[in-house]
Amino acid sequence: MKELETNRLLLRHLKKEDAPRIFSCWANDPEVTKYLTWQPHRDISDTKAILDIWLGEYEQQDCYRYGIELKEEGALIGQIDVVGYHHGNPVIGYCSGRKYWGCGYMTEAFQALIRQLFEDGFDTIVIEAAAENIGSNRVIQKNGFQLVSCEERKISDANPKILPVNSYRLYK
Repeated sequence: MKELETNRLLLRHLKKEDAPRIFSCWANDPEVTKYLTWQPHRDISDTKAILDIWLGEYEQQDCYRYGIELKEEGALIGQIDVVGYHHGNPVIGYCSGRKYWGCGYMTEAFQALIRQLFEDGFDTIVIEAAAENIGSNRVIQKNGFQLVSCEERKISDANPKILPVNSYRLYK
């Protein structure tokens, strides 16, 4: 997995030293995690534990996991990754600190990851978002994804709230 660069962002490997920033910027925020498949981290030990797992996964050839860093400030503001594969197609997940919402950063990071996945030979990319998560749906649509279904279901075992979930696809 190589680093990716955009006009304003550096998409890079996460590091052990990122744990405090991940925790304080987004992982502990119930508003950020409201529609995610995991609950907010209670304390830094939760973040360190999951970060250790993520760092170990960099050894896997199919791992695409990036910290999103503002180039000018050197500040880590979020992450974007392939959270799994659906019929061999990468499924994208992302989140960022609330302070950075509405600035176009996630749209920009998403575009960079899409380009990389297509360059690496994938021809379909998958993403889901809760229908009521307006910001995330907007990012997905700005990147050209097509809505293929909407079904009412729970987000995950960790987040059992039942709500309409949009499923999108982007084809090369």
